[in-house]
Order: sequence, then structure tokens, then C-alpha cells
Amino acid sequence: MQDSYKQQGQRLQMCRNLRAKGITDESVLSVMEKVPRHWFMDSALVEHAYDDQALPILCDQTISQPSTVAFQTQLLGVKPGMKVLEIGTGSGYQTSILCELGAKVFTIERQKGLFDKTKSLLWSLRYTAKCFLGDGYKGLTEVDYAPFDRVIITCGAPYIPQPLMDQLKPDGIMVIPVGNEQQEMLRVTKRQGEEPLIEHFGNCRFVPMLGNVQYKYQ
Repeated sequence: MQDSYKQQGQRLQMCRNLRAKGITDESVLSVMEKVPRHWFMDSALVEHAYDDQALPILCDQTISQPSTVAFQTQLLGVKPGMKVLEIGTGSGYQTSILCELGAKVFTIERQKGLFDKTKSLLWSLRYTAKCFLGDGYKGLTEVDYAPFDRVIITCGAPYIPQPLMDQLKPDGIMVIPVGNEQQEMLRVTKRQGEEPLIEHFGNCRFVPMLGNVQYKYQ
């Protein structure tokens, strides 16, 4: 897969713009400068790959804008070796960012066509994320992967799913956009014997989180 000097320069500029928008985590900026976003989208949209905008992918889904990916990842506070559950594999771009940060990634996608394409792409790029087809609301309760250090949801949920909270370690962090037409970005820290700490980080807009599918590891 190609990655031209021009595209490398565009990523460098993208990261400069992310710094200007308040992204301060240098590890996040470093991997976003490294990972070619244009590999995760349709070739017809490659010229817009490093614009700060969401773009369409298969199954009426979108690849989130770079500032959203950077912001969610910064809120998540990923460290090497952490187990991270991602709800909404999508294009695989966010998945790749988590892998580059050294996380052990478990990712669930609802849409079969998108799942098949993205799983193949991640494999070809040598990312070792474990990919599941199914219902993100349920997480991975029926297999022995939980608990997770971090949970990230890359689609808009009407509420915080309790099964995902149950699969989060004490002191673990979930980053989730909550709402219907428009969401609010939340960071939820699970606390032993106490109510979760919920922090609010402004409005956002994501495609809706879908459910009612039996998951399958493939």
C-alpha cells in the first residue's frame, strides 16, 4: 500500500492542526502521524484523507474525523499492555491507533460487510486486534476476555450500557458519546464500591450504536 511523501507531509500538518485544537498527548500525536489514514477509506476520497472531517465508508457508516479520534484516544489514556475493548470497529483506523499505542485490542463490529473488509485490512497491516462480529451493547461477556482496562465506543449510544461497565476493571476508563441525534462525550471512571465518576467533554455527533446481533469471533 502506498504512502507518498505528500501524504506523509499531510499527516504532519494534520498533527500540527490537532495540537492547535488542544491535543497534548504526544504519544497519540506520534502514532497519528505514523498511521496512514488514507489506507482506511475509499480511494475516491483519498484527497480528503487528512482533512478534519468524518467521511463515508461501507454500510452507511463513517470514519471519524482525526480530531475526534485524537480526542477520544487522549481521554482514554492508553498505556502499553492495556486490554482495550472497542465498540464499533468501523474502518479500523481507531483500532490501528490503539494497536500502535501498544494496547491489546478487542473490537466488535455490527455490520457484516464492514467487518469482513476491515478484519482483512487489519490482518494485512499486521495488526493483532481480535475482531468480533456482533452486538456492542453486550461486549464480550460470553468469552473469557474481560475485564478490560479501557473501553472506547465509537458510535452514539442512548445510554451507558451496563454490560460494558460490568466488563471494565475497577479504576478502568470508558470513553463514550451518549445521546440520540446529538451526543455528549463522556469519560466514565469505574470506582470500587462507589458510583462511577462521569466527566463531560462537550457535544459531538456519531452514527448510532446498533444492537440485537449474536456476536461471533472470526
